[in-house]
Amino acid sequence: MSVQKPVEDANPPANPPAGFKPHSRRSPFTDPFEPLFARIDAGHYSLGTRLRPVHCNSRGLVHGGFIATLADNGMGLCCGLALSEAGRKILGMVTVNLAVDYVGQAQVGDWLETQSTVIKLGGSLAFLETRLVSNGITVARANATFKVKTA
Repeated sequence: MSVQKPVEDANPPANPPAGFKPHSRRSPFTDPFEPLFARIDAGHYSLGTRLRPVHCNSRGLVHGGFIATLADNGMGLCCGLALSEAGRKILGMVTVNLAVDYVGQAQVGDWLETQSTVIKLGGSLAFLETRLVSNGITVARANATFKVKTA
């Protein structure tokens, strides 16, 4: 009989930077990318993780698909926070546009985080932008438009 490693060995501690707390909003899509961490600072929302092989391509560099996923999630969470802080009850929100420019690299072991801000909250559309930063270097920049339904 073989002995299997405990599940927690698959996701070693990420040692997040100061101010980051475990991200509490889970989804089946992002579960393979856990652990994720969040930080909220004066209107800015950051989502981050320590890069592991599951986040990277065969060369050990962060995968563009993961960058897009982290950017979309980080901006969506920032949008939700801003809507809530504006006193708007969110009934639904979906991404209607996402654009990503890949401008750098990060690799297994690096910390990668979004630095998201709201550009404009409209009546039914919200516009946000984010930078994805690793080791002080911009790895990607992204912007998104969200269709929002609020009460």
